[in-house]
Amino acid sequence: MSERDEGMRVRREVLGDAHVDGAIARTDEFTAPFQEFITRYAWGAVWARDGIDRRSRSMITLAVLCALGREHEIAMHVEAALRNGLEPAEIAEVLLHTAVYAGVPAANRAFAIADAKLRELGVVPPPEEAR
Repeated sequence: MSERDEGMRVRREVLGDAHVDGAIARTDEFTAPFQEFITRYAWGAVWARDGIDRRSRSMITLAVLCALGREHEIAMHVEAALRNGLEPAEIAEVLLHTAVYAGVPAANRAFAIADAKLRELGVVPPPEEAR
């Protein structure tokens, strides 16, 4: 299997068909090289490696996204983390751990994004006062 094909397989398994199909549908002449790049290298050369499991990769990804303030990617990777076997409590632990090393403001925003995504997916219940 080519690195690109392997990357597409892993990308679909981690992010889900709906996300990947949407990204492909939005691809145009300008963005096609970038889509090819992330499929081949991020998903085919890195995420497909045997060195660590996908649960660990999801934890690392969430921590780095939080630390760097890459808010637009957090919700997507919260959903991917669930798909890779993390529980909401483990996601919270990753973000809490990241707060110590990357800063409370970054983790505060990441918690808000993760909480909204987990509620949207029905994985965590609404707060008591909202019931």
